[in-house]
Amino acid sequence: MDYIQYEFFTREEALRDFLISILPEVGFDGFEEQPDSVRAFIPGPAVKQEDIHEILRDNGLDHITFQTSVIAQQNWNEQWEKSFHPLIIAGRVSIRAPFHDPQPADYELIIEPKMSFGTGHHATTALMIEQMLDMDLRGKDVVDFGSGTGVLAILAEKLGATRIVAIDNEEWAVENCRENTERNNVSKIQVIHADTMSVVSEQYDVMLANINRNVIMKNLELWRTFIRTGGVLVISGILVTDTKAVTDLAVQLGYSVIRQLTRDGWVSISFHA
Repeated sequence: MDYIQYEFFTREEALRDFLISILPEVGFDGFEEQPDSVRAFIPGPAVKQEDIHEILRDNGLDHITFQTSVIAQQNWNEQWEKSFHPLIIAGRVSIRAPFHDPQPADYELIIEPKMSFGTGHHATTALMIEQMLDMDLRGKDVVDFGSGTGVLAILAEKLGATRIVAIDNEEWAVENCRENTERNNVSKIQVIHADTMSVVSEQYDVMLANINRNVIMKNLELWRTFIRTGGVLVISGILVTDTKAVTDLAVQLGYSVIRQLTRDGWVSISFHA
């Protein structure tokens, strides 16, 4: 199957990262970051030009230009394996693919991302992991909204959570999450295909949401109904420049800020609900 390459032009690193975080919403499943652009790949004619313009406009990026070209069929898994390297986060969490050798760490996560978001290489995932390492998840109920590869849900179980729900709106991400739970020999994670928290009726001690600013701000009010009193919401996928807008809205809705972490122009914020 041929792929279409979209090349989005911007010299701002934070905007390149932001593009990589939002474009999977319209079907892109591979990215290459260049000094002046982001190359995004999608199979065949799977996206309409109006969808591209809409997602750029909705995220304040309509000034970014792009061009397209056709990429002939190739072994995408082989290309991915060449670019995915093992890493250790905060000196405690090892993330590697099945074909990497084990690394010494407190917690090992074996992740094969395929088309899903969340290997720890992006600053937002690393920030979420750092937040989780400083939390006591023993015996807690946790929901991971926008779970992608399942990396955060898997870590939650390894940190002692007793019930974990992983929710994602992409079928291939749900399948990938299930595969990764099997790879890591975890058994307490329920994986659900949905685009809203309304598919569950329970409340949780901790909610994780590594998505993007628009989805977070749209759902903050609803999410609070799914978090127990005194529970914690941890978010990322937000540019540092958007911190005030997100925290101001959260405080208006009754959240209180616990902690903020930043890296490479991105921020993760934890709140008491």
